[in-house]
Amino acid sequence: MCVPFIIGDNMNKYVEEVLKEAKKSLKSDDVPIGAIIVQNGKIIGRGHNTREKQKLVTRHAEINALEQACKRKKDWYLNDCEIYITLEPCPMCLNALAQARIGKIYYLTARDKIEHIKEPIKEQCSGAEEAQYLIKEFFKAKRRK
Repeated sequence: MCVPFIIGDNMNKYVEEVLKEAKKSLKSDDVPIGAIIVQNGKIIGRGHNTREKQKLVTRHAEINALEQACKRKKDWYLNDCEIYITLEPCPMCLNALAQARIGKIYYLTARDKIEHIKEPIKEQCSGAEEAQYLIKEFFKAKRRK
């Protein structure tokens, strides 16, 4: 669930930290967005935009913070964590956060425009049966354990 920051006692220190991260993006001419991931009051992941610096479309602040938090936690389940971001997450980051089962999402400012992303052409290829079989068998084996 995405909610705007409600500034309270603890929130002030998170606002400070997330803005510090955002300012790091400016050094490489990236959009100044920062993110921190918190578990039990402790910051376990930090990130800022590095798309221009690394020339990679996926290097959003949230993704960078997610990767650091998962490494520190040695797990990709972040259901006991919350993320603080300077900007409401884009669809890619929102999906990544959902995949990580992040507990709560806080952001400082909402997106003021809808991103116009050109939708790629999608076509289903042959081989669907084999792909479905592989996935089903994988989960069957997992359930047996």
